[in-house]
Amino acid sequence: MRASARYISPAHPTLHFAHPTLESFIWNTLIRGNAQATARPTFPTISIYIRMRFHGVSPDFHTFPFLLQSFNSSFHLLSGKQIHAQTILFGLVQDPFVQTSLINMYSSCGDLIVSRQAFDELTQPDVASWNSIIHAYVRVGLIDLARGLFDKMPERNVRSWSSLINGFVRCGKYKEALALFREMQMLAVNDVRPNEFTMSAVLSACGRLGALDHGKWAHAYIDKCGIKIDVVLGTSLIDMYGKCGSIEKARDVFRNLGPDKDVMAWSAMISGLAMHGHGEECLQLFSEMIKRQVRPNAVTFLGVLCACVHGGLVSDGKEYFRTMSKEFGIIPSVQHFGAMVDLYGRAGLIDEAWNVVKSMPMEPDVLVWGSLLSGSRMCGNIETCEVALRKLIELDPTNSGAYVLLSNVYAKTGRWTEVRRVRDVMEGRGIKKVPGCSLVEMGGVLHEFFVGDDSLPESREIYMMLDEIMKRLKMEGYVGNTKEVLLDLDEDGKELALSLHSEKIAIAFCFLKTSPGNYFVWHKS
Repeated sequence: MRASARYISPAHPTLHFAHPTLESFIWNTLIRGNAQATARPTFPTISIYIRMRFHGVSPDFHTFPFLLQSFNSSFHLLSGKQIHAQTILFGLVQDPFVQTSLINMYSSCGDLIVSRQAFDELTQPDVASWNSIIHAYVRVGLIDLARGLFDKMPERNVRSWSSLINGFVRCGKYKEALALFREMQMLAVNDVRPNEFTMSAVLSACGRLGALDHGKWAHAYIDKCGIKIDVVLGTSLIDMYGKCGSIEKARDVFRNLGPDKDVMAWSAMISGLAMHGHGEECLQLFSEMIKRQVRPNAVTFLGVLCACVHGGLVSDGKEYFRTMSKEFGIIPSVQHFGAMVDLYGRAGLIDEAWNVVKSMPMEPDVLVWGSLLSGSRMCGNIETCEVALRKLIELDPTNSGAYVLLSNVYAKTGRWTEVRRVRDVMEGRGIKKVPGCSLVEMGGVLHEFFVGDDSLPESREIYMMLDEIMKRLKMEGYVGNTKEVLLDLDEDGKELALSLHSEKIAIAFCFLKTSPGNYFVWHKS
C-alpha cells in the first residue's frame, strides 16, 4: 500500500494558545479534545497538527490515532491519505494503534479496498485490528464477508461478537443475529460477556421478529447479569416490547427509567403507543414531554403523526406537521410526508394527499407512493391506483408486490386482459411473486408459514383444524369477503383462496399445538 508523502503546508489557523515550547503531550491532548468534541469544532483537527509541526514538535504514537479519528467521511479522504504519509515519514506506521486507526479511517472515508489492504499488510493483527476490518464490512452491508473474517479470528472479545450481531440486525438477518448470540453464550469464555451494546442489538432483533418470548428472556438475562438498564438499553427494551405487542411491559420499562429519560426514550414510547392504536395516550405523552422541556426530534414527530394516522385525526395531524417545522425547526423528511399522505388517504381525502405529494421538496419514495396507493384503493379511485403503482414499478422494477397489486387493481374492475398482460410482463422479466409469510413464536421457538404451505409434517392436522375453525366461524355468522380475492375464480374457488392465507394456517397451527389459556405471538411479514 502506498501513500504519497506530500508536504503539509504550515498554515496559520487561529490558535492563539500555541507556543513553541509545548511538548507533544499537550498537542496530543488538544488534538484529542478537538477530535472527540461532542459539538462541532470551530476549526478542523488537522489544523492543530499543522500548527504542531510548524513549531517543530514531532508527533508520537499517540498523535495519529487521535488525528485519524477525526476523518470520517469521503470529504476527509485526501487529508487522511496525507496523514497516512506522515505516519510513514515518522516511522510510526507499524504501531498497532496507528494501524488500527488507519483501517478505521479508510473505512469511514468510504475506501474499503485500501482499508482491507491496510489490514492485509499486518503481519500479526491483534483483536482490535480484526474488529476494525469486520466493522468496515458491516458498515457497508457486506455481512457475509464480515462473518467469514469473524470465523477466522484467533481471538474474540465482546466487541467482536457485538459488532457482528449488530451487523446481522442492520442487514435484516434477525434470526442469524439471535443464533450468533446463542453461539456467543455457548462458546464465550468467562471474560467475554455480553454488554449493553450486545443486548441492545439482540433486543432489536427480537422486536423485528416479534419474538416476545426471546425478548422477555433477554430482559431477564440483562437483570441476571447485573447489566445496568440505562437510557440506551431502556429505550431498546421499550422498542422491543412495543413491536412485540406487549405495550404494558413497555410502559413499565418507561416508568422505571425515572425522570432523566432522553428524547429517544420518549420517542420510543410514543411510537409504541401509536403502533398499538393508543392515539389519545400517545398525544398526551407528547404534551407531557413538552412540559418537561424535552425537545422532540424527527423520530418523535413521526410517532405523533402515526398516532394521528391510526386515529383518523386529520386536523391534529395537520397542526403537528406545521408545528414540527414552524416551532421546532425540524425539516420534514420523506417519512413525515409519507405519514401525511397516509393520513389524508385513509380519510378519503385523495386530492389533499396528491397536494402533499406535489409539494414535497424531494422525490417521493416507495413508501409515499404506497400510502397514496393504499388510500386510493380504499376509496376505489382506480386512476390514482394505477399512477401510484406505475411509479412504484419505476422506482423498483423488480418489486413483485407492485406488479401483483397492479394486476389486482385490474382484476377488481374485471379487466382480465390487463391482468394477463401484467402477469406476462412479470414472467418475461423473471419476476416471481414473493409468497406471504407469517411467523409464530411458541415456547421460545419461531415457526414460519407461507401461503398454501403443506411442507410441514403436521400439514394434514393443520388443515383439518383450519377446516374446523372455518366451520365454527360460519356457524357464528362469518362470511368471507371474496371481493378481495382478485383472481378469475368462481365463489367456491375464492373461498378456498381465502382459507389458504399464511396467517390462517399459522393460527390453526397454534390452536393445534396449544391448550386453552396458553398464548402465542403472531407476526406477519
